[in-house]
Amino acid sequence: MQLFRLFLPLISAILALLCFAPTAWAFCGFYVAKADTKLYNQASQVILARDGNRTVLTMANDFQGDVKDFAVVIPVPTVLKKEQVHVAEPKIIERLDAFSAPRLVEYFDSDPCAVMEKMADMPAPLAGGRMESSANKMRRDSNLGVTVEAKFNVGEYDIVILSAKESGGLEIWLNRNGYKIPKGAKELLKPYIRSAMKFFVAKVNLDKFAESGYQLLRPLQISYESLKFMLPIRLGMINATKEQDLVVYILSPQGQAEITNYRTVKVPSDVNIPVYVKSEFGDFYKSMFQTSYTKEDKKVGFLEYAWDMSSCDPCSAEPLNNEELKQAGVFWLDNNSDRPVSPTFRSRFPSSSVFITRLHVRYTRNKFPEDLMFQATSQRESFQGRYILQHPFTGNVQCSAGRQYQRSLNQRLEKEAETLARLTNWNIQNIRQKMQIPGRKFSTSLWDNFLAWLGL
Repeated sequence: MQLFRLFLPLISAILALLCFAPTAWAFCGFYVAKADTKLYNQASQVILARDGNRTVLTMANDFQGDVKDFAVVIPVPTVLKKEQVHVAEPKIIERLDAFSAPRLVEYFDSDPCAVMEKMADMPAPLAGGRMESSANKMRRDSNLGVTVEAKFNVGEYDIVILSAKESGGLEIWLNRNGYKIPKGAKELLKPYIRSAMKFFVAKVNLDKFAESGYQLLRPLQISYESLKFMLPIRLGMINATKEQDLVVYILSPQGQAEITNYRTVKVPSDVNIPVYVKSEFGDFYKSMFQTSYTKEDKKVGFLEYAWDMSSCDPCSAEPLNNEELKQAGVFWLDNNSDRPVSPTFRSRFPSSSVFITRLHVRYTRNKFPEDLMFQATSQRESFQGRYILQHPFTGNVQCSAGRQYQRSLNQRLEKEAETLARLTNWNIQNIRQKMQIPGRKFSTSLWDNFLAWLGL
């Protein structure tokens, strides 16, 4: 009998965000004892909940400086009203991260002789299957081609919605109002102005923040309608001096979401790797991701997880309940009683009609010159980044099946070493050395081959 253990995800976007303020800051950082986003130091996380033309965008906030220096500018398709902007619970993004993180599972081989004895007794095989407010200020703004479309406060944030006629005017406006614009921002603002997009500008209201009692800034959540299903990432590259990691959680009532202007590929999955990787899972996943990223010429988005939110197998965390899904921006739950439900839902969880797609994008300005465009599909096939540890049986074996098991084990361990080397580009000799078990060699001798040929 095989013992199965699941390691909670060993490893427990956007953001076309222009993050600048008195101190330039890139909104967009990741760790793993789950292969979750804590693995990466410069990973941004974004939730996109979309049904029809309506989108709810939630942006994780991992800002690490003085909150008076926080500011963000995000292109948005319409002038947002106060009721379209909220602050979300920080834990909701952590929950989605934990639920969808790449995971490590562990199995133990059973006694091959015991299996044979048990099989002999069986009658038949079994199968299992922040602002100037004077009139002069308004005139000056107008001369710059910049219009303050709306201004309000939400939670600890002061929000301004701007429209602009030309990027130079917008750049001057932002500088006059205390935002240090990174060099090159003007050119990147142009495409958004040509597309008649507006600019969502948020900074921290220090008094409100002090009153809130929170130690960290909470995520901002905005909702809007637009034919375009997209995520602006170009502005976020202004402050970037190196590759940026972005994890996007797309929640849809349909099925898997994919990037339409770049290829979407699955991360390697369902492979057996040496058991010693159990203590190095974070390093393993980072190396494997970098190797795959390089192999794909750094121009793809990686699918790390795709699953119906009402189930999981194995579960790295419990599926989000309906209240948590609403906090994540899912707005169709109250009207989904007639939506079709996948027959593969695990019955002990209520149907949610929410499908999650976790995409991991590592981008630079030269490899991702365009914002990310998405589409939701009807594809409901499940996928997860899953890595398997198979512990060998270490007891004494006195039967022919046991001896055959030991000979096949050498080949299996060698295959695990080769798989790990191929996935991570690690030195295979070092891998073999870490795997070495006293009294076991990886090469198969002629005598062993001969015995195997005899079935002994």
